[in-house]
Amino acid sequence: MFPEYDVIVVGAGHAGCEAAAAAANMGSKVLLATMNMNTIAQMSCNPAMGGVAKGQIVREVDALGGYSGIISDKSMIQFRMLNQSKGPAMWSPRVQSDRIRFAEEWRLALEATPNVDFWQEMITGLVVKDKRVIGVRTSLGIEIKGKAVVLTNGTFLNGLIHIGEKQFGGGRAGERKATGITEQLIELGFESGRMKTGTPPRIDGRSLDYTKMEEQKGDENPQKFSYLDSTEPLKEQRSCWITYTSPEVHGVLQTGFDKSPMFNGRIKGLGPRYCPSIEDKINRFAERDRHQIFVEPEGWNTVEVYVNGFSTSLPEDVQYKALIKIPGFENAKMFRPGYAIEYDFFPPTQLSQTLETKLIANLYFAGQINGTTGYEEAACQGLMAGINAHLKVHEQDPLILNRSDAYIGVLIDDLINKGTNEPYRMFTSRAEYRLLLRQDNADLRLTPKAYELGLATEHRYELTMTKMHETKRLINDLKQKKHKPADFNPMLESIDSAPVKDTSSMYQVLKRPEINLQNLCDIDPELKSYMESYSAEVREQAEIQIKYETYIAREQENSEKMIALENKKINPEFDYSQITSLSSEAREKLLKIKPSTLGQASRISGVSASDVSILMVYLNK
Repeated sequence: MFPEYDVIVVGAGHAGCEAAAAAANMGSKVLLATMNMNTIAQMSCNPAMGGVAKGQIVREVDALGGYSGIISDKSMIQFRMLNQSKGPAMWSPRVQSDRIRFAEEWRLALEATPNVDFWQEMITGLVVKDKRVIGVRTSLGIEIKGKAVVLTNGTFLNGLIHIGEKQFGGGRAGERKATGITEQLIELGFESGRMKTGTPPRIDGRSLDYTKMEEQKGDENPQKFSYLDSTEPLKEQRSCWITYTSPEVHGVLQTGFDKSPMFNGRIKGLGPRYCPSIEDKINRFAERDRHQIFVEPEGWNTVEVYVNGFSTSLPEDVQYKALIKIPGFENAKMFRPGYAIEYDFFPPTQLSQTLETKLIANLYFAGQINGTTGYEEAACQGLMAGINAHLKVHEQDPLILNRSDAYIGVLIDDLINKGTNEPYRMFTSRAEYRLLLRQDNADLRLTPKAYELGLATEHRYELTMTKMHETKRLINDLKQKKHKPADFNPMLESIDSAPVKDTSSMYQVLKRPEINLQNLCDIDPELKSYMESYSAEVREQAEIQIKYETYIAREQENSEKMIALENKKINPEFDYSQITSLSSEAREKLLKIKPSTLGQASRISGVSASDVSILMVYLNK
C-alpha cells in the first residue's frame, strides 16, 4: 500500500509543512501525515506572521527556499515594518494574514510539490530497530516505512484544554489530542515535560463599535516578505484597531480567579513569560490600570475578529462579562471563548545541532515539541529538520547555521545547549550579532547556501547575485562621486549638520546618521536620475552598508573569532569525567549534551570561561 519513504513528517502545522516541502524539493520522497487534512497549516492562534525578530526568521526561511514568506505574501491583508524609528538591526516585518487563505495557499503549494504524499490518520508510535527509526505506526495499526522521521506534533501530544473548571482532551479547539508517541518516547529513554499556551476569545466584528478604538493602519508603502519577484506588495489593506482594558475590566476578571485553572493549580505546564494571559497580566502587573488590546480581523471577507492581548482560560461567562466592559465591545457577540492548552514537550538538550535526537538515529524533532512558541520559530525548525533529514538519508553533510549566520542558528543553538524551562520565543536581544542578521540581508547571507543544497532555485540565486553586485557597484560609484563644500553645505546647514571643509565624496557624507540618499539627490540632479536605475532594496542595502560599515566590520571580526572555536571539533565519545579540574556542574552538563565543538561547549549553561580554557588545553593535547 505504501512505498518506503525517505522522510516521514508527522504533523502538518507550520513546522511540518516546511519540513515536508524542504525535503521534497531537495529530492526526497516524503509522506506528510496529519490527523486532519482540512487543518493543514492552520493558524491556531493569531492571524499574523512576523514581528520583532520573528520577521527576520521568516525572511531567513524564505532566503533558504522555504515557503512561509511566499505564503504570507499571498495571504496578507496588512503589512507593517516595525521599529523603523530604531536602527536597521531592529527593523522587523510583520503581516496580518487572512487565516483561511493562508492555510489554503499552504495546502495548494504542498499539493503542487510532486514528491509529497499525504496520509490522514493519527500516528500513534514509531517503528524503531537497533536505536534507529525505520517508520511509523498509525492508529489503524498500519506500519509505514521511512528512512527518517520528523515529529512536529505541536500542541497535540496529550493535549488538555482548560476553560475555567472545565477540561477536556484536545490538541486545538474542536480537534482531538494525539496519544501514544509520548509514552513510547519515554520508554525509549527520552525526558519529557509539560508546557502551556493559550488563546483569546473570537468575536463577531459586526458587533463592535470601532469609533471607540484607535485605528492602526498598515504602512503607506507596504513591502512584502519574500525576496522572490513572484509575489507583490499589497495595493489595499485592512486596518487593525487598538483599545484598552480598565480597572473595571480587571475587577470583573478577578471574580473568576478562584475558578482559574492557572491559579488553582489544575494547570501544571510552564506558560509563556512573554505572551501571558490577561489574568496573569493583571496579577503580575497589578500597578497598571490598563492593558492594550489589539483588535485584528481574521481575513478579507470574514467578520471574525481576534482579540490579541486577551488570552485567557477563565470561565466563559467571566470572559464575556469582562469583554463587554472594554471600549467598543459593549455589544460584543462571542464566537467562541478563549482557552488554555497543556501539551507534552521534550527538552531540546536531547537533540544535536541538526535537530536529530541523540538517542534514536534519523529521528528529528521540530516546533513546539522542542519547547518553542510561535509559528515562525516552528517554521524555521521544520525547515532545518527537513533539510537535515534529507541530507542524512542521502549520506550528505548536514546544514548547520552558526549564531553569526542566522537567527535560526541562534534559536537552535540556544535550544540544544541551554534548553528551556518556558516556551521559547525569539527576540533580537538573543542574537549577539544582530547587526549582521538584519531582515534586509537574509538573502545575501543564506541563499547561496540554499543554492548549493539544491533548495534555492536558479532564479532565486540569480536575483540574490544581482542584488549583491548592484549594491557593491552603487557603493563604489558613491565613493567616486565627489563635490565641493559649496555644493554640500547649504543642504547640510538646512538639516543642522556640520558643514564639510574639503571636497568630499557622496560616500563620506552618507555615513552621517542624519543624511540619507534623498538628501544627496537634492544637491545632484544627475545622481537622482542615476538612483532610479537601482531597485529600492539595492538603495536601502547600500545605504545601510555605508552607514554601519565600521560596526558591521567589528561584529564580523568578533564572529570570526567565535567561528575559530566552532571549528575546534570534539569527539562525541570524549570522556569529560577524566578532566578532574573541570567544575562538577560543567562535567555533568558536558556529559549530558556532548557538544560537537568547543564553541558549542562554551555556550552551555553552567560551563564557565575557565572550564572552556581547561577543555581547550586537553583538546590541544
